[in-house]
Amino acid sequence: MKKIAVCPGSFDPVTLGHLDIINRASKLFDKVIVLVSFNPNKSGAAFTVKERMEMIIETTGHLDNVVVDCYSGLLADYLKHTGAVAIVKGLRAVSDFEYEFQMALANKKLYDGAETMFLTTTGENMFLSSSVVREIASFGGDITDFVPASIKDRIFDRLFDQQKSKTEE
Repeated sequence: MKKIAVCPGSFDPVTLGHLDIINRASKLFDKVIVLVSFNPNKSGAAFTVKERMEMIIETTGHLDNVVVDCYSGLLADYLKHTGAVAIVKGLRAVSDFEYEFQMALANKKLYDGAETMFLTTTGENMFLSSSVVREIASFGGDITDFVPASIKDRIFDRLFDQQKSKTEE
């Protein structure tokens, strides 16, 4: 039986920290599904779900056992549907653990087969999040060390242009 893991997140945008966790998970499981989760009732994402999926596909193409999908429902239901045996989450700090621990318990309650595995981030990614990247880029800062080179300009241009548009209004 193939061991399938799901790496869920909004990935708005995908960062080097995300890719580190995905890469490490790909070495532990037969198949890793990077799941772009979204709430159709919320707006305000910098990138569409399709754009986020495209950037993840582009930056994980070298990983043969990684696929990308999207879903707007309960993660526990997605695990049941796909036969996944684990949820893989990256932890940067103790504050991440508190929230993720609650989510792990909720997912386990919803679906007994939902095991959660936590991977700690590397030191250089401890501060890194999509919101940090969005903020730096929106003010014209250099995001070279935070996102994959192949998608850096796309991310920067979108976020900087959005900020310029807001200030011109």
